[in-house]
Amino acid sequence: MDYLLEGLADACRAIVRLDPAIRAAAWRSIWISTLAVTASSVLGLPLGCWLGRATFRARPFVVLLFRAGMAFPTVFLGIICFGVFARRGPLGPLDLLYTPAAVVTGEFLLAFPIIVSLTQGAVAALDPRVAETAWTLGANLWQRALTYVSEARTGVTLAVLVAFSRCVTELGIAMMVGGNIRGRTRTLATATAMETGKGEFAEGLAMGLVLLTIALVVMALIGCLSREDRL
Repeated sequence: MDYLLEGLADACRAIVRLDPAIRAAAWRSIWISTLAVTASSVLGLPLGCWLGRATFRARPFVVLLFRAGMAFPTVFLGIICFGVFARRGPLGPLDLLYTPAAVVTGEFLLAFPIIVSLTQGAVAALDPRVAETAWTLGANLWQRALTYVSEARTGVTLAVLVAFSRCVTELGIAMMVGGNIRGRTRTLATATAMETGKGEFAEGLAMGLVLLTIALVVMALIGCLSREDRL
């Protein structure tokens, strides 16, 4: 018990003094996850809106595929990205393995089905009169999509926040295609695993606490939005 308490005290001191290694890993975790979620939102929100309103025979199957994609283990996505970016892989000549771009790509694959699935559910739950009104007013495809996003903004925002929370806390992708390189691809999750493995319990705990704080802030936002949606 003393070991845990001493480690916690040292971790808190490292956080308070804004340890450069913690600060760098936190910033890298945030901007990498933000880029991945932004890219997946640009593509996923329109697709989710379309799946929420479209009617075609294979629609249930497509929706099921995206929902299944939400459960993909991050190590599975990591090994797929590794195969793509490795020297002998299709994108090997681009030399992207162990770079932030590879981590962003992996987290994009993680966030994309989450955003598509949750957006589809939010749009599908809208009052049918929303679509009828937009159609009657002569709105084109993009205008209707913007209308759906606006009307389902709480659900759409929740989709983006859930995707960000999953990306910023993931370990498998960042470790396998990022390589945990100091000053380049080291994130809070990979730094936590590395420092703990080295026996630097306090340092690893400090990284973990900062990561936990970020996740809790996102979860608090999700909780506030969910409560607002029920009122």
